[in-house]
Amino acid sequence: MIVGSPYAGQETQSWGKRGRWTCAWVSCADVVPPPFVSAYRCRFATSGATTIRVHVTADERYELFLDGQRIGRGSERGDAQNWFFETYELTLEPGAHTLVARVWSQGSMAAFAQMTVRPGFLLAPQDNEHDALIGTGIAPWEAKVLPGYTFTDPIAAWGTGANLVVDGSAFAWDFEHGAGDGWAPVVTAEKGADFYWRNEVTDEALLRPAVLPAMMEQPYHGGRVRHVEAVAARETHDIAVQAANHLAQESEGWQRLVAGDAALTIPANTRRRVILDLQNYLCAYPEVTVSGGAGGMVRVHWQESLYTDPRKTIKENRDQIEGKYFVTVWHLKDGIGDSFLPDGGDNRRFDTLWWQCGRYVEILVETKDTPLTIHRLVLRETRYPLEMRSTFDASDARLSELIPLTLRTLQMCSHETYMDCPYFEQLMYIGDTRLQALITYTITADDRLPRKAVELLGASRMLSGLTQSRYPGRVRQIIPPFSLWWVCMVYDYALWRGDSTFVRELMPTVRGILDHFLRLRDADGLIAGPKGWNVQDWVPSWKDGVPPDGYDGANGLLNWQFIYTLELAAKLETWLGEPEQAARNRRLIGEILPCIEKTFWNAERGLYADDKVQQFFSEHTQCIALLSGILGTERSEPIFANLLSTPDLAHTTIYFSHYLFDTLYQHGRTDIYLERLSYWHELNANGLKTTIEMPEPTRSDCHAWGAHPLYHFFASLLGVRPGEMGFASVRIAPQLGTLTAASGRVAHPAGFIEVALDKSAERLTAQVALPPGITGVFMHGGREVALHPGSQTVSLPVG
Repeated sequence: MIVGSPYAGQETQSWGKRGRWTCAWVSCADVVPPPFVSAYRCRFATSGATTIRVHVTADERYELFLDGQRIGRGSERGDAQNWFFETYELTLEPGAHTLVARVWSQGSMAAFAQMTVRPGFLLAPQDNEHDALIGTGIAPWEAKVLPGYTFTDPIAAWGTGANLVVDGSAFAWDFEHGAGDGWAPVVTAEKGADFYWRNEVTDEALLRPAVLPAMMEQPYHGGRVRHVEAVAARETHDIAVQAANHLAQESEGWQRLVAGDAALTIPANTRRRVILDLQNYLCAYPEVTVSGGAGGMVRVHWQESLYTDPRKTIKENRDQIEGKYFVTVWHLKDGIGDSFLPDGGDNRRFDTLWWQCGRYVEILVETKDTPLTIHRLVLRETRYPLEMRSTFDASDARLSELIPLTLRTLQMCSHETYMDCPYFEQLMYIGDTRLQALITYTITADDRLPRKAVELLGASRMLSGLTQSRYPGRVRQIIPPFSLWWVCMVYDYALWRGDSTFVRELMPTVRGILDHFLRLRDADGLIAGPKGWNVQDWVPSWKDGVPPDGYDGANGLLNWQFIYTLELAAKLETWLGEPEQAARNRRLIGEILPCIEKTFWNAERGLYADDKVQQFFSEHTQCIALLSGILGTERSEPIFANLLSTPDLAHTTIYFSHYLFDTLYQHGRTDIYLERLSYWHELNANGLKTTIEMPEPTRSDCHAWGAHPLYHFFASLLGVRPGEMGFASVRIAPQLGTLTAASGRVAHPAGFIEVALDKSAERLTAQVALPPGITGVFMHGGREVALHPGSQTVSLPVG
């Protein structure tokens, strides 16, 4: 991967050339308004074996083919000011070659996270000597609109972009090789503009290198055929899966097809519905290769679960399909996915432009007057190549059973950005992303995805000073509390990874967010509810997830969240050598805290209220007040005791439980954390492969904000956390709760931190190994022991 401008010396160019590439954006001469798919080709020849480095991007997205073989996808998602390009090494033998790019623009039907400036394609060789050979705007590129695509409404999956119907009778087969007619010279537009050295920026994409590795892509053959049925019509959403209708004698043939072991021929005038259980959650590009079957259809639809009633969101046990419906929730329509219409030709390979996801796949095959042979049905799993490098084990074996559940959730929500959920929205929300990044810091030293998340979310800053709630996004949404969580994300990055230069660049946005909230102070000195959606958690009694007085008044939770954030921002300022800014933040804490005390503190209950009239109280407000670190023990200890003993508090749900769990850790009560994990154990028992969005009945079965127990395995039970900014030292303060033993390896930028804990009635014994150059402290029972690089044993009294 490259960093910075690919073309050295840009800063020395003349005024009009600074930041301009030699190659230009190009487009189709017969372009139509989006949505559409186009193809670009360049035929060329080399006299000898050579390798050419090229930089490639497109608006909105592309696939690049060399001599018919796909070599890459892009462009990595960003925005107009951060338009990413990928870099490829073209290894070429002597002779003729063809470069082809499939490029698409969906316009208003694109995913909400997909930004656009104007449709086009750009390929620029690293060495200008190759511009005339293959560079767009210079070499003889041709293009055409690819026919055969119809874009369809994704219905309930509204944020993910259009689905497809691909008509084989109209499709430009073998376009990957540059075959077929209709190619015409491209229209050349402006030259590529560099992110780094432009003096004048018009409404164009500013180019910068991709910051992530290529997404993982590999065939998945883990599916199991659960049901084969002859159905009378294409519409299947109101047909319950019944074992009595299962064609058991046909199941083996379908299973062999799914496993990649054999082709399958569907007779003429036949319709089959097949329910495939992937036995895990999967994000994948579907690919179907067929022969014959003119006039027929192969439809591939996806669901996270089947539903007990086509009109309700109730799913019950996810392993069970009997009597359930493969239906799109809220819409009474067939599932979400794509359809392929064979033209009767041989070995026609149908594919999609974007991936689909879920646990269950419904394949509907319909033939007319001729049989259809399905040679291959391939699901190409895709995600960010995130793997868990850390390890964890404990005396309670059930904890290890939660690792696949939580890890798979994080993986399925990690792509070119983090995502709240892969099925419904595919958007990077700040509240979700903070927790996803924290998990990432504890399981791998790879911080490229969280770093990109922090930067891009900061780039969404508006004139008000607030960030958008989710970004990249072509549809703007404002959740003001999420801007405060973004400040916390900056602190988290500084704490777990460091890089003061990067963090310093983010501080103007940090300060702007805080200033926005300061402008909202009311006559009582409190932060009044900002304009926007002030969602905090999906508490059933909170309308739209907004706490009492969250819109029209001053809310206790938001005010404590502001205090919490001011303190973290003060720590950032101190670390960056800005004591005046740090002092200002703490002065503001000193000004606002008495106002909170006067308005929200209920001495009788020993709790902070959510509203000014002190009618409502929640776990949320107590947790953030305690986590702020502002309260002394005389105040914090009674609050914590009342947090545990007061039955009528609004309870944290899946997402906000992270902050409850952190509070339990800070106060030495991970035994309660282990009890509260019963909710996650129930997910496993209920057949789920990933964590859900909210209490049942839930919309999403895969929501990574619910994966945070994995973070707490390492950061709370093992107690491994940074001892100072940049993880330059480690603080190991384990809280085993009811466990008698736990061990693990925690990924660190310098290597691994290894901890093995054994607790008896009298002592806690720890085997600890730190990577080279890392020191730290082991803390337990009010005692501290210094740690040095390498292996050591610590033994301290319990209690």
